[in-house]
Amino acid sequence: MFETRRRFIQKIGASSAALSLGGLPRLAYGKDNQFLSQWQTPAREFSQAPFWFWNDDLSEKEITRQLLDFCDHGVYGFVIHPRAGLPRSIGWMSDRMIHYMRHAINEAKRLDMWVVLYDEGMYPSGSSSGQVVAENPTFRPRGLFAVDLDEAKSGDEVRGFKIDENGPVLREDQKLIAIVKRNDGHRIAVLDRYITPGYSLIRGLHFKENGPQRRADKREVAEDMPPLGDILNPESVQCFIRLVYQHCYDEFKEHFGTTIKAMFTDEPSFFGKRGERGAVPGNADVLQFVNEWSGEDFTPHLPSLFFEDEPNAAEHRAQYNRALQARLEETFYAPISKWCTEHGVALTGHPAAPDDIGHLRYFQIPGQDIVWRYIEPGKPSALEGAQSTQAKCASSAMIHLGQRFNSNEYCGAYGHNFTFREMQWLANWLIIRGCNRLYPHAFYYSVRGPRVDERPPDVGPNNTWWGEFKPFADATSRLCWLNADSRHVCEVAILGLNDLLPWKAAKACFQNQIDFNYLEARHLWEDATVDENGVHIAGMHYKALIIEVEPPKQAAPMIETLQKVGRVIQWKDDESRLVASLKKLIEPDVALSPQENDIRVRHVVKDGRDCYLLFNEGEKTLETRIQFSASGEAKRLALHTGESQAFDPESELSFEPHQMRVVIFET
Repeated sequence: MFETRRRFIQKIGASSAALSLGGLPRLAYGKDNQFLSQWQTPAREFSQAPFWFWNDDLSEKEITRQLLDFCDHGVYGFVIHPRAGLPRSIGWMSDRMIHYMRHAINEAKRLDMWVVLYDEGMYPSGSSSGQVVAENPTFRPRGLFAVDLDEAKSGDEVRGFKIDENGPVLREDQKLIAIVKRNDGHRIAVLDRYITPGYSLIRGLHFKENGPQRRADKREVAEDMPPLGDILNPESVQCFIRLVYQHCYDEFKEHFGTTIKAMFTDEPSFFGKRGERGAVPGNADVLQFVNEWSGEDFTPHLPSLFFEDEPNAAEHRAQYNRALQARLEETFYAPISKWCTEHGVALTGHPAAPDDIGHLRYFQIPGQDIVWRYIEPGKPSALEGAQSTQAKCASSAMIHLGQRFNSNEYCGAYGHNFTFREMQWLANWLIIRGCNRLYPHAFYYSVRGPRVDERPPDVGPNNTWWGEFKPFADATSRLCWLNADSRHVCEVAILGLNDLLPWKAAKACFQNQIDFNYLEARHLWEDATVDENGVHIAGMHYKALIIEVEPPKQAAPMIETLQKVGRVIQWKDDESRLVASLKKLIEPDVALSPQENDIRVRHVVKDGRDCYLLFNEGEKTLETRIQFSASGEAKRLALHTGESQAFDPESELSFEPHQMRVVIFET
């Protein structure tokens, strides 16, 4: 299949010096060669934009100094992120906080930088640092609770409900949802009430102690924990929008859509921190929505939400959660997305779970986050488990929703032993999967006292590698530029649900250099065209659809159309069968000899050029010949210098561990 279009890459030196092309002659290019000029000096919108932890007393002079330092190191964007350690005189959305935000935004404009505003103090989003509940106590979350009526005794108080001989005695703010029988015959009362005060909190901005000392064991010190707002309550969400989003616009409207590019929402949560025992997210209104969404009465299945030994409990819980996430789209994501659209900025950030692809349709910049060492080099986590899907989750959403960017908040809480090598690997892990906006977590305004131990490490100015950061920042800007405003060359889709993306077939595709996108099932009946040639959506043409999870009923007609012409592949835990089936349906884009499972490939077409990103995700040096389907004059592009060099594509390519290469073909 490569007979007429065969191309090889010559062997490239494996040392770090090869990143600058080892001093070999560079192709000259003039002002008319826009592609190479933009590759060498991409626009500043492709810069990394770190979470900037405002975690100590602030000053205009220090804000300006740090911004200038960012620029000197190739960082031209930032997320203003008020954080634990602020003095109490700088409260959330207070006059002093607004003053310093205004100074930072004005300086960003002067320095040709760009800003993202964070929508909470501190997280998860939706509470305005407790101000939502302070304004209206009925805006605190509600939950479902179960009481076994055959075990409870008259006079008992169970899960916050009083019991008498007739059952629960309800207060005015409590509701009886239903009395249903468990599989063991016991009668279960399912009730709805407010979460008990002291539970369902968010992280706060201020230390509980004045001037706490750093702990010897490097653990974080205690901080305030304001009450969570109810993100399933539309009125509570409107209060949140007014207190945060509208307040920011009223203060900084002249910068919206120019210097201020986006609002960042961070993993909104039903119950936040310190969940109450026995509580299940939801209320009477939510249960009605679940019934309408699923097309059946969920009441008989309610015991499954509380007792794992009920028949098909896992299936019913998944159904309930899927409906709950759909409800959250209506009550939280849709309103803030609409507000952002109306005010000229993008909604960015990420949902709570790594494969919550359904929520991403409301983000103008779909995103996810890598924290807590969920993904690590040399570990199975890079390819296995729900976290391994998150980068493709966001990049696939970007493509199918017609957006320019997708993002990742990465490196968060990786610990003081985190290395610069790991940081670079994480960036490449994301970029090879299509990410084109990186939010490093985090650059610390201050590392004084215990601040250095709050979700460490600082990955910027207060780390030992800061002097080496600019070449890395420049490289990621170039790669993000390459991943933006380009067409992804890909003919395989893996079917996903709004809250579930499978990873086993994805792993097989990655290891065999077969690129893919996740296709949320809703697209099949909402905005995709399905015919005998495959699935057509947002300029993509998928000739093969891999199914690993049970599709929704609404997708049945479209899947049947594809099955009739053999374009559906059911995952059967058999990698070789999957690969063989795919090769019958799609033209191979690359072929490796010898085959190397650790090589990842992304192919995009940008400005009429076929561009290949090649990444050794593994821990060993590899040498292989790579055949490309693209034709034309081959060039290799240096990540750290931006240089371009022609080469004779006739020999093998060498990769050091974690090394990224870029090859383009010009016609």
